Amino acid sequence: MRRKLPIGIENFEEFSTENFYYVDKTLFIKELIQNWGKVNLFTRPRRFGKSLNMSMLKCFFEIEGDLALFEGMGIMQERELCEKYRGKFPVISISLKSVGGLNFKTASAALKNVIGKEAMRFQFLLESERLSEAEKYSYQRLIKIGTTSEAIYDMTDAVLIDSLQTLSQLLEKHYGQKAILLIDEYDVPLDKAFQKGYYDEMVNLIRSLFDNALKTNDSLYFAVLTGCMRISKESIFTGLNNLKVHSISDVRYDEYFGFTNADVDELLEFYGLSSYKDVIRDWYDGYRFGNTDVYCPWDVINYCDELLAAPNTPPKNYWANTSGNDLIRRMLKNANLTTKSEVEELLNGGKISKRIKQELTYREINDSIENVWSVLYATGYLTGMHVEQADADLFQLWIPNGEIRKLFYELVEDWFREVTRSETSRINRFCAAFPAGDTDTIQEMLGDYLWDSISVRDTAVRRNMKENFYHGMLLGLLQNQDNWFVKSNAETGEGYSDISIQTSDRVGIVIELKYADDGKLEKACSEALAQIEEKRYAEGMKRRSMKKIIKYGIAFYEKECMVVMA
Repeated sequence: MRRKLPIGIENFEEFSTENFYYVDKTLFIKELIQNWGKVNLFTRPRRFGKSLNMSMLKCFFEIEGDLALFEGMGIMQERELCEKYRGKFPVISISLKSVGGLNFKTASAALKNVIGKEAMRFQFLLESERLSEAEKYSYQRLIKIGTTSEAIYDMTDAVLIDSLQTLSQLLEKHYGQKAILLIDEYDVPLDKAFQKGYYDEMVNLIRSLFDNALKTNDSLYFAVLTGCMRISKESIFTGLNNLKVHSISDVRYDEYFGFTNADVDELLEFYGLSSYKDVIRDWYDGYRFGNTDVYCPWDVINYCDELLAAPNTPPKNYWANTSGNDLIRRMLKNANLTTKSEVEELLNGGKISKRIKQELTYREINDSIENVWSVLYATGYLTGMHVEQADADLFQLWIPNGEIRKLFYELVEDWFREVTRSETSRINRFCAAFPAGDTDTIQEMLGDYLWDSISVRDTAVRRNMKENFYHGMLLGLLQNQDNWFVKSNAETGEGYSDISIQTSDRVGIVIELKYADDGKLEKACSEALAQIEEKRYAEGMKRRSMKKIIKYGIAFYEKECMVVMA
C-alpha cells in the first residue's frame, strides 16, 4: 500500500504506525548531540517541521520509548551514538501553541493545563521507591485536578513557576539520570498576550518559569526550544548565559527544517509527480536557511496531495493561508513613500538591503517600520542572506517564491481598495469622468492613483500578469459605484473585454487595457481600441439597449498611463 502524505502530522510515532511518508531528518539528532549547548533555541517560520522534529527528539531520547521507530533511518548508522543516547533519558515535552486567551487569567490556566497534562504521563512517580513522601506530594501538586470550569489542573501560581524544574528533579531522582526538556512554540503565548493586552504579565510569568527550568535547574541535561522569533534576552531570557541560538541565517542545522531540493526530488519520484518539479520549485522553493535553499514542506505536501487526486490542479497558497497575515497589512497601512517603493521593488523580483534585528520584543515591532522588516524575515514572508561577512546585521531580502508574491499582490490590492474607498469624493469624481467622456480627468486622476499605489514593472513578469495587476486596480476603483453594473472579462460580442460597465443612465462603457512594455503608450492605446472593434466587444451593450456606448483604450507603463476614447 502506498504511503500516505503526512498533512498536519506532527507526531513522529504516527509516521511508522500509520504508514506516512517521512522525509528523513534524523541526522538532526547527531548534529544536536555534537554541537549542543545547555539550552538550544531554533527559530524557524511556521510549517517548516519544528514540531515534528521536537517529537522526533522525544521519541529518540525517551526512556522506554519505541526504539523500533528509527529502524532504517539515517541516525541508525551512528551506532556508538545510538548506544549512548537512544532511550536513555527522561524527557519532558510541551508545546505552548495553545497557551493564550482573552486575558491573563485564561492564558495562565491554559499553561497550567499544558504542564499538568505532561506531568500526568509520569504517574509512576507516585509509587516510586526513590522518592520521599514530600517529593511525591510535590508531584501531586502538579497534577491536582481543579473544580472550576476555568482550569483542569489546579496548581497555584507558585507551583506553576517551579513546575518544570520540579518535574525535572523528580524524574532525575527516580531514574538517576538528568532530564531533557523540549519546549515547542515557546513564543506563541507572548504573541497572543501582546495582541490581547496582557503582555507584561505573560512576560513575567514565562521569564520566571524559564529561569527556574533553564537557568537554575541542576537536573537539566539539556533543553531545546523552538519558535518563530528570537525574543530579546531583556524580556524572557534575562540572565540566561547558556542560551545557544540557531536562527534561519545560521549554517548549522540549515537542512533539517524544511525540504531540500534532494528531499523534493525523492518525494516527487516516489509519488510519480516528477513532471511537476518546475511549478513546485517556482511556487514553494526559494527560502534561504544558512547556505541551503529550502522548500516549505507544508506547501509541497499539500500540493502533491491535491495533484494525486486531480492532476490538473493549479498551485495554491497553502502556507500563506494558515495565518491572518496582519503584519503585512499593518506595514502597508503605515507605509511612507520609501516603504512603498521598497515593497514595489520586492514585488518586481528585486532585493532590498536592510539591517535585521535578531532580537526583538513584541512591543518593539511597531516602534519602527524597520523592525517590521526583521519580523517579515524571521517569520518567512521574506528570505535573505548576509550582504557581507564584516556586518552580521546587514541582509539582502527578497520574496522567496510565487506563493508569497501572490500573497503580497493580494494584500496590496486589498490595501489600495481600502484606501480609495475611504476617499468618497475623490473616487466619485474619478468614476463620473467615464460616462462623461472626460479623458483628461481620467488620465490625470488615474496617474495620481498609480503614484499612490504600488505598481508592477519587472521585466521577468509576463505582460498578461502586468495587465492583470493594473486591471485589478482599475476594477477596484470602478466598483465603488453601487448603481453601476461592472463586469470583469465579461463575455461580450466575439470575445472578452477587460472591463464593461452599464450605468443606471443606460450608458455602456467598454474598456480594454494594455501594458506597454516598450513605453509607447499611444501605440498601446490604439491597439486596445482596435481590439475592441475587431472583437466586437460593444455588441453586447447594443443588445442591452444602451442609449450611449463609450469605448476606452487605456495603456500603462510602470507608473505612467494614457487614456484614449474612440
